Amino acid sequence: MPGPARGSANLGPADGAGTIARVNHGSAGVIGVGNMGLAMAARLGEGGRPVFVRDVRAEREAMAARGGAEACATPAELARRCEVVIVAVVDAAQTDDVLFRSDGAAAAAEPGACVVLCPTIAPESVEAIASRLDDLGIDWIEAPMSGGPARARAGTMSLMVACRDGVFERHAALLAALADPVFRLGERAGDGARTKLVNNLLAAINLAGAAEALALAERVGLDPARTLAVIERSSGQSWIGSDRLARALAGDAAPRAHTALLAKDSRLAIAMAAAAGADARLGALAAATFAEAVAAGRGDLDDSCLFELMRERRR
Repeated sequence: MPGPARGSANLGPADGAGTIARVNHGSAGVIGVGNMGLAMAARLGEGGRPVFVRDVRAEREAMAARGGAEACATPAELARRCEVVIVAVVDAAQTDDVLFRSDGAAAAAEPGACVVLCPTIAPESVEAIASRLDDLGIDWIEAPMSGGPARARAGTMSLMVACRDGVFERHAALLAALADPVFRLGERAGDGARTKLVNNLLAAINLAGAAEALALAERVGLDPARTLAVIERSSGQSWIGSDRLARALAGDAAPRAHTALLAKDSRLAIAMAAAAGADARLGALAAATFAEAVAAGRGDLDDSCLFELMRERRR
């Protein structure tokens, strides 16, 4: 995840007036080159765009550089060199940090530049960030993601987009390069977050339920792989259940979607439901299950680990 700068920025050549030279048309920057950010940077670079990256982890920047991206020392340096800044960090606190601290992207971006907000955060956080960007004359696109790093790399993930119509039209080609489908949700800041939280609450419910059901199948003497094969062709099927449980049964524990992420998202979704006066009791149970997994030290593991958690419960 992005963090404090490592030393002073090397901003490259200056023009005669002493201002920083900017990369021209089509350049994009990605702040936060974790699983999704790295995939997006590779996707954009493969499409011929100049790509710049910033991450607190030198090894992640090095991975992006091997794909043709150029690392920047600070978010500010990245913003000076890019027309579009894609923020792909974890939460609202990190988003505020990389945008609005003294060496953040917002202070360095020129009026008319665009910030694409990809983290899953609370709707009110999106509204506050969008308002601050508006005050600086910086365009924004709210675009939380769904689909995982493999689909992000292939350009087949989903983006849930809210922004002004004119901004959407100006950056439609970049959005289309990143995702298919791109869901256009309207102009209201926060509607991307609202949609993503509803989706991810259902994902949490589906995964927790699938893990519990498969652990039950094993407990009553069924072969879990055969049972999963039945579920995948029957009414109990869900994409996330099939994807995660197949990995769990294969012993594939490589982290693609950390458990802490759905724990965060389901917690935010329950808070959104409470603020709206909605009863989300199944969601609350799922959120509690993910919180239990994090409390048990599984936050950094792939969320397929819920199957093992349910096995332990059954024992």
